[in-house]
Amino acid sequence: QVQLVESGGGLVQPGGSLRLSCAASGSILSLNNMGWYRQAPGKQRELVAAITGGGITHYADSVKGRFTVSRDNAKNTMYLQMNSLKPEDTAVYSCNARITTPDGKTNYPYWGQGTQVTVSS
Repeated sequence: QVQLVESGGGLVQPGGSLRLSCAASGSILSLNNMGWYRQAPGKQRELVAAITGGGITHYADSVKGRFTVSRDNAKNTMYLQMNSLKPEDTAVYSCNARITTPDGKTNYPYWGQGTQVTVSS
């Protein structure tokens, strides 16, 4: 059974920083594209940042220059460094990963449970 577990959320003041982690565990043959999504109350879920297995990154315009996505393939872990946080970054952040497993599921999407990020003074 594959699990994605996020950590690192919390309450931070505007202008502050947080680092989120997303760790994948279980029977994994390959960990492919990964991404961070967020959903604020009353809004649709949106893609914040994504990273391919080879390290190519993509960012939403709203976070470019402030957020950095990275991954450690040896640890099956993805990170999101969030700097210069704004109140509008407040949301539940969830990670998604496309994973190939020994039972024949190829590039199957898995989701973490989400972690709350609140930016407020």
